[in-house]
Amino acid sequence: VQLQAFGGGLVQPGGSLRLSCAASGFPFDRYGIGWFRQAPGREREGVSSISSDGSITNYADSVKGRFTISRDNAKNTVNLQMNSLKPEDTAVYYCATDVVQLEPLLVFGSWGPGTQITVSS
Repeated sequence: VQLQAFGGGLVQPGGSLRLSCAASGFPFDRYGIGWFRQAPGREREGVSSISSDGSITNYADSVKGRFTISRDNAKNTVNLQMNSLKPEDTAVYYCATDVVQLEPLLVFGSWGPGTQITVSS
């Protein structure tokens, strides 16, 4: 199982970023995928998840209405569109398989290297 999150960077408050998760080494279209994040000195926090066929999505209350998760099973990718970013969104973001619960976070699967997002003016 290989998962790689990318697309992070520095953005001003109120700005947008689009993260992508590239997956390989497993039957991608049979697995739900989720995103979680970890800020310095804080516990990991669930962000969003999507079912294997993309029909069911979930969001943490802190990002609901601002973030949108989607997937393309033909390309083995999951995207996270993040709008109206806030300084408190600053964290390293990871994508993972089998994110069974967001709040509190419960991950049964695997994850790979994350991508840093910094929201600052």
